[in-house]
Order: sequence, then structure tokens, then C-alpha cells
Amino acid sequence: MRCITLTVDAVIPYRGGIVLIKRRNEPFKDHYALPGGIVEYGERVEDALVREVKEETGLNVRPYKLVGVYSDPDRDPRGHFVSVCFLAIPKCGELRASSDAKEVHVFKLDSLPPLAFDHKRMIEDSKKYLLELGLVDG
Repeated sequence: MRCITLTVDAVIPYRGGIVLIKRRNEPFKDHYALPGGIVEYGERVEDALVREVKEETGLNVRPYKLVGVYSDPDRDPRGHFVSVCFLAIPKCGELRASSDAKEVHVFKLDSLPPLAFDHKRMIEDSKKYLLELGLVDG
């Protein structure tokens, strides 16, 4: 029997840009990605988002808005991973890489590096909210 793995990803506006991590592990090792990870059994997706962001970036965030659900069976080379992506607002914490993140950086929307998975699409889908709310520089 094959299983679907549930994950979360966060688009985090920060200092005029968005937070991206450089992945420490495969798949897409050394590529930039949105902070996020696997939802644990019995965990709400919102709680998983807060936990994963804290583990990878040092930031405490509040899920603000659902960006979308990404379920293409080919979006992750490890198997069928379905991701719930949120716009998340930072509350406090110090931006620093840890856990599965090799590095953490803030990028302007007009200067994004090549991204892992389908994270470029997630960022595109969140752009209207980011700009409408004035959370990033145009």
C-alpha cells in the first residue's frame, strides 16, 4: 500500500523580502526552499507549520492565510507529498539556520534564486497577498 505524506510550507515576509532556507539534505540538497516539513501524526497543520519554521529559521510565526494545497504526485521525488502552504507572519525570534537548514536568507521577490520542489509556484500564488498587505517590497 502506498501512502501520501502531508507537509507544510511557509511564505514568511521579513524585512521587505521573504525567508528562504538552503536545504541541508536531499532531495534538492543545497537548493533554496520555503521553510517547512512533514506534519507528524496527530498534529494540526498550523502547529506543524509553527514547529517547522522555528526549527529551520529560529522565527516564531503565526499562520495568517492559506495560500493553497499543492498535490501534484510528481512534486517531490521521494513520493506523493501533499503540501499545505500558508502565509505566516513573524512574531519574534532571531533569524538563524538550524535543523535541516544549511543557511537562511531573505530574498526580494524580484531576485529569487532557483527553488526546490514547486516553491516558485507557491510564492507566485502568495504574491498578491504579500503586495496587497504591503508585507514585501514590490
